[in-house]
Amino acid sequence: MWLPSRLEAQLKRDAGISHYDYFTLMQLWKAPQHTLRMSELAAASDMTLSHLSRVITRLEKQDLVRRLPDPGDGRSTLAELTTDGLALFEQAAPGHVSEVRRLIFDNLEPEEQRHFSDAMSKIVAAMDSGERRPQR
Repeated sequence: MWLPSRLEAQLKRDAGISHYDYFTLMQLWKAPQHTLRMSELAAASDMTLSHLSRVITRLEKQDLVRRLPDPGDGRSTLAELTTDGLALFEQAAPGHVSEVRRLIFDNLEPEEQRHFSDAMSKIVAAMDSGERRPQR
């Protein structure tokens, strides 16, 4: 079983949500007033608006998220974390973080962890900037 499958299984088992659900809840949890425009949430979650809309619909059915009209822009829709969504995220996060640590970091020596962290920082920075490393 690969890492994404194990993380998905842990979230389903412990919180009844998918990894996409968790990541969406996390982005809203981090946002001011736990609210983001759908377009901002899609960008932060690296999802298309269509995919995000399906995720939000699923979360709305569980009363974890609600859609609201954007008072500052009538063309936009906001996604807001509900009280139940906040509680579920805060209940799910420690177990999820623990599972990531167990599956990845607990298997590495301290020096390997530093190298891994350095490498991941470079990968994330390159992905954020859209840069590609030259082919060798």
